[in-house]
Amino acid sequence: MTDTLSITDSRTGGQYDIPISDGTINTMDLRQIKVLDDDFGMMGYDPAFKNTASCQSRITFIDGDKGILRYRGYPIEQLAEKSSYLEVAYLLIHGELPTRAQSEEWVHGITHHTMLHENTKKFMDGFHHDAHPMGMLVSTVAALSTFYPDSKAIQDEDARRLQMYRLIGKMPSIAAYAYRRRMGFPYVYPDNELSYSGSFLNMLFKMTELKYKPNPVLEKALDVLFILHADHEQNCSTSVMRGIGSSQADPFVATAGAAAALYGPLHGGANEQVLRMLNEIGSKDKVPDFIQRVKAGDVLLMGFGHRVYKNYDPRAKIIKEIAEQVFEVTGRNELLDIALELERIALEDDYFVDRKLYPNVDFYSGIIYQAMGFPTDAFTMLFAIPRASGWIAQWQEMILDPEQKIARPRQVYLGHDKRDFVPEDRRGEDG
Repeated sequence: MTDTLSITDSRTGGQYDIPISDGTINTMDLRQIKVLDDDFGMMGYDPAFKNTASCQSRITFIDGDKGILRYRGYPIEQLAEKSSYLEVAYLLIHGELPTRAQSEEWVHGITHHTMLHENTKKFMDGFHHDAHPMGMLVSTVAALSTFYPDSKAIQDEDARRLQMYRLIGKMPSIAAYAYRRRMGFPYVYPDNELSYSGSFLNMLFKMTELKYKPNPVLEKALDVLFILHADHEQNCSTSVMRGIGSSQADPFVATAGAAAALYGPLHGGANEQVLRMLNEIGSKDKVPDFIQRVKAGDVLLMGFGHRVYKNYDPRAKIIKEIAEQVFEVTGRNELLDIALELERIALEDDYFVDRKLYPNVDFYSGIIYQAMGFPTDAFTMLFAIPRASGWIAQWQEMILDPEQKIARPRQVYLGHDKRDFVPEDRRGEDG
């Protein structure tokens, strides 16, 4: 017997049984609910898609009430402890952890697509010296579409795989070039003898030394941070990736669109806002006063609360542990003491507990990035680099899903009914 949702339309007295599948109804089934035969039919209204599933996915599972995050069924805690970012990228895209042979082929393919075309440097040189690094990254990723016209063959499996190598391989290079451009330093080429995160640190921070040797603690910390940011279900930027991809645009311009969504302060720019907040607080003893200002509605508490998580963000717990390891190398960031005190007070205050406002991934990540030497405006790029693998996984799942068509949300029109054009000299006569 099929589960159904029984609906009675009070306008007509009509009765409808809507099939329930996987805890959802197909909103197209609502179209049969009409007042008149020539009506368009019932629609769902859901601003910001707070309760509308746009796809069926097998990639990432989140239970916000329990603080659970899993990639392809694997708990994020296990992956952060035992895996590497490139292995997780393979898992997200292919659905299973790679064998040794698959891993070697995967890492080799990405490592040997880290170089950027020399004309890319000329393109980036066109930006003003103080251009925001994220703006440079968004534009440069889009420009890659013109370098690789074969990326438009999105139905070709081999072509898709090549673009995966290119995108995952070149994202750190673009980000590093944007950073060096901002700092006025010469560009540094990737080092294929280093790990993915190690080569990125090399491109960022190498100066006059012949061979850059990344600190293993910082290299590992960055790799774990990449794992934590690799995917997060149907968030704003992922929805953009799927939406652009649904028009059969190539993955470079789709990724650029997703990165543009990530650029916003309510999404990838949130950890930048956390640092500004902590700097505004200034010292540990001023935290209680700041908490009172939050409760009075005078200021916002950044880094707490999440659209999905109504419990402690599992990524935040892992990052908090990484912070201590990083500070043993870099020295303790004084903002950490402010953050810890802010967390302690907030988690003991009924105002925040009742509202289920817990620290999220952005609360501690910015402190770590700052300690590692990244300027504040580069933080969002550090989010975009690993999220590229999640975007690609979601994009490919959408491409291969026969139910998916070009994205075209409906609207509830509340504007004027038909009215006749009024000549300019008569406008305003009727008020």
